[in-house]
Amino acid sequence: MAAWIRKYGDPILRRICQPVEKIGKREKEIFSQMTEILFDRCAIGVAAPQIGFSRRLIAVRIDGTLLQLANPLILEKEGEVILTEGCLSIPEVFVKVPRFEKIKLQGIDEKGKRRIIKAEGILARTLQHEIDHLNGILIIDYAAKNKKDKIRDKLEQLADYTRMILKIKNKKQ
Repeated sequence: MAAWIRKYGDPILRRICQPVEKIGKREKEIFSQMTEILFDRCAIGVAAPQIGFSRRLIAVRIDGTLLQLANPLILEKEGEVILTEGCLSIPEVFVKVPRFEKIKLQGIDEKGKRRIIKAEGILARTLQHEIDHLNGILIIDYAAKNKKDKIRDKLEQLADYTRMILKIKNKKQ
């Protein structure tokens, strides 16, 4: 069954995700679902909580390269760039977000190997965005007060819709 993207208002998006002990069958299934989302949605990044798993797993696909990581941790950072970002979990909302221009991070790849990755530009930005998801942080948390005021109604409608969907899905289980 294809995964569905959790939307704003789903409590899982605000949780700090649990670390991954090792890359087992379940983690590989989650990576597979995240990769499917990347291709189906023409997206560049997705984190496990966005598909309903409170695990420290992310998948990023940029310029045809797929990167799947568990427990990503930023080791070094440099510079700052403010750009507008969107998010699959908050459709039609765009926020200016400051991110480090260059980062060095470590993580565990889909084969269980420890990786050190140096990233800059869109890759660095996307990795930071997905790591935010693992810490319960959303792009709207970076929004200025006037921007939050402008999108408040849209966010409330999205949260109401999300609660309705969650009730329906919970009844089916």
